[in-house]
Amino acid sequence: MNADVLFSLWEVLLVLGAVVLVLARWLPPRPRRPVTFGAAAVTVLSGVVLGVLGPRWQMLPVVAGAALALPFAVSPLLRRGARRAPWWLALPGAALCLALVAAGPGAVWALPTPVFPEPTGRFAVGTAVLELTDPERPETATPAPEDRRTVVTQFWYPARKSAAGARPAPYLGRTEHEARVVSDALADYSGLPGFLLDGLPRARTHAAYDVPAADGAERFPVVLFSPGLGGVRAQNTAWAQELASHGYVVVGLDHPYDSAAVVLTDGRTVRTKVSATGDDAEDERRAAGWTAVRAADLSFVRAQLGRIHSGAIAGPLTGRLDTARVVAAGHSLGGGAALQAARQDPEFAAVIDLDGYPHDPSPQPYRQPVLALTQAIGPDTDPDYLPQLTRVLGLSGATSYRLTVPGTGHLTFTDAPLYLPPLPSLAGSLGRTGGPRVTAAASLAFLDAVLRPGAGDPAAALSAYGTLAVHRPAGP
Repeated sequence: MNADVLFSLWEVLLVLGAVVLVLARWLPPRPRRPVTFGAAAVTVLSGVVLGVLGPRWQMLPVVAGAALALPFAVSPLLRRGARRAPWWLALPGAALCLALVAAGPGAVWALPTPVFPEPTGRFAVGTAVLELTDPERPETATPAPEDRRTVVTQFWYPARKSAAGARPAPYLGRTEHEARVVSDALADYSGLPGFLLDGLPRARTHAAYDVPAADGAERFPVVLFSPGLGGVRAQNTAWAQELASHGYVVVGLDHPYDSAAVVLTDGRTVRTKVSATGDDAEDERRAAGWTAVRAADLSFVRAQLGRIHSGAIAGPLTGRLDTARVVAAGHSLGGGAALQAARQDPEFAAVIDLDGYPHDPSPQPYRQPVLALTQAIGPDTDPDYLPQLTRVLGLSGATSYRLTVPGTGHLTFTDAPLYLPPLPSLAGSLGRTGGPRVTAAASLAFLDAVLRPGAGDPAAALSAYGTLAVHRPAGP
C-alpha cells in the first residue's frame, strides 16, 4: 500500500464493491442483474488481489460483510423464477453486512498507516544507523562481566536534494522485517495485540538511507534524543525529519534492555527488561536507575561524535558535525535523562525536555538553557511533576523556558498522533499532525535562539504555541 494515502485503490474497490453488492437487492429489476454481477466481480477481484499483496487486518470486516452478502445477492439471479426474501427479512441482514463493511474504513481511520508531514526546511533528509559500544562501561543488565554497554543510534541529517536512487526509509527499522519486530515489541510492551499496529512496518518516511550529506562545508549542530520508557529511537521521526530539514543533525538512541526492542547489527534482538512493581518508592528508585543509564548513554554518544566527524567512524557525516553545539533531548523518561546528562556533562550546549519528569535524585546547578514542553496540566497529572520540573529549571545558570501546550497529552510530543485513534485521552486534541508540528516548531525556535548567533530571544515565538513560563537565573 502507498503510505501517502489512507486507502489503496484495491481497498477502495473492495469497499465500494461490497456496498453495491449489499444495496443492489433494492434496485429496479432491469439494472439489478448487471449491477449485482459487476459488484460481485469487483469485490472478488479486489479481495483476491489484496490477499496476494497482503491485506491489512482492517479490511477483514469488509471481506466478511461481502462474503455474507454475496450468496444472497447472486443466487436469486442464477435460478429462474427464484423468489427473493421479503424486504423485512432482508433488511436486518443488509444492515449487518453494511455495518461490517463500514467497520473496515472506521478501523483504518482509527489505526492508520502513519503518513509523515512533509518537512518544511530547505534540505532533503538522509538517515543512517550506527551501533556504538563503550569499552569502558559494563552492561549492568546482564550477568556476563565481559559485556559492554552498546547503543544503537539513528541519524537524521541534512542531505542533498533528489539523491539518485534514494528510496524512502521504512519507519521503525532499516528493513520492513526489523520494523515489524520493533512494532510487535511496542504493541506487546503496551499490552496490545500486535496486529493493531501492523500499519507501522508498512509506513515510509521522508528520509533515505545513507545518502550524501547536503552540499557545501557547513557543520551542523547536533541534537541527541532519548525516547520514553520502553520507547525506541524512531518514535519521534516526524520531529527529527523536520529539524534535519532545517539544518540540524538529530540522533535517536535505542537503549538496550530499556527500549521495547533493539535489533543489533548481528541480528540479535534485545527486548526490554524494565518493569514496574506498583510500589511508588521502588518504582521511583528504578526510574532513577534507568535515567542514570540513559544519561550516561547520551554522554557516551556525544563523545563519539568527534570520531564520526573526523572519519574515524565512516559515514556520510564526516567533516559535517558541529561538535561544540550538541543538545541533549528526550521525551518522558528520556527528557529526564537529558536534564541529568546536561548536569553531569557540561559539554552539552542546551536541553529539550518533551514532557519528561526529572528523576535525578540529587539535582545540582548546571549551566545550559532548557526548553521544557509539557502537556496540558489537569487533575489526572502527577501533582509532583510541575513542582519538581520547576525546581530543576530554576537550577539552570541560563534562561530556560517551560511551554505548556493546550490540547496536548503525554504522547502528543511523539509520532503517536499519526497512527493512534484521535482521542484526546491518548494523543491530545491537535489532530494527526498538529502535535508533531507544534513540537518541532517550538524546538526550532529554541534551538535557533540558543545555537545560532543573533537569533534573539525565543520567548515571543514560543508564546504562540501555549502558556510560557520563563525561568531566569538568579543573580549572584
